[in-house]
Amino acid sequence: MTSPSGSQTAVTYSSPLPTPRPHLGHALASEWTKLISIRSTLWTLGSLVLTVVGVGLLFVSQTSGEDYAGITFTTPALFGLLVGQLAVMVLGVLTITSEHGTGLARTTFTAAPDRFRVLTAKYLVFSLTAFVTTTLSVFVVGIAAALAHGDPEAGTHSAQEWFGALLGCLYVTLLGVLALAIGALVRHSAGAIAVMLGVVTLPPVIGAMLMSWEAVAPVGRTILQRNVPVALSQLFGMQEGGDLGVAPSNLSHLVLILLLTGAAVTASYLSVGRRDV
Repeated sequence: MTSPSGSQTAVTYSSPLPTPRPHLGHALASEWTKLISIRSTLWTLGSLVLTVVGVGLLFVSQTSGEDYAGITFTTPALFGLLVGQLAVMVLGVLTITSEHGTGLARTTFTAAPDRFRVLTAKYLVFSLTAFVTTTLSVFVVGIAAALAHGDPEAGTHSAQEWFGALLGCLYVTLLGVLALAIGALVRHSAGAIAVMLGVVTLPPVIGAMLMSWEAVAPVGRTILQRNVPVALSQLFGMQEGGDLGVAPSNLSHLVLILLLTGAAVTASYLSVGRRDV
């Protein structure tokens, strides 16, 4: 624009629309929208609920009050959760690898250059969704068992067994977070899912093989005592000696998965922050 004196003046433009400073809340809203917009979320969470609740209620219908004198009311949910945990891990992987597979990751990091904020939002949205879905499924089965067989023949049950089931749901959620971290490192759905299947299925096999040699038998015994099925069983109150509830010593399972997941999450932040996409 030319001023009356003939000199050129710069023209500034001010948008009438509000332009707030980006923050974590925006990233959380974006990740939640993406999570609920893809079909894989519905299928994986639906299969989790169907497996845990379906198998659990079937178990409840085939039991009587006397059966719960030695098991917790949440034990029927454990049998479905041992399979349903795979759905949590698959969803954790797909939460990030699906974007790399379709190329959406480039758009995401262009719109939100702060990659740490995006990754943090993914972890928060996924972990809360997985934990709430898993907990509700388990507690629906537990409450159904308590209502159907909460007679004197079932013995006494304390709040400790419900707390143990809650820790078991947290354990499965941490497996899902670990899967998300592996997905961020591998950036390939099939590869990350294969790694997580190995984490769940290989330790019992390796432990049993090592038990065959006396020199490494202690190592095999430790592996057999520290794998996913054993951890979930003990957190859900299936103790030796018939004690119900979660024993303080079984919290070591949570410590182990926390350390493993924490290391993988830290590695995922370092990897995402350094590479191009």
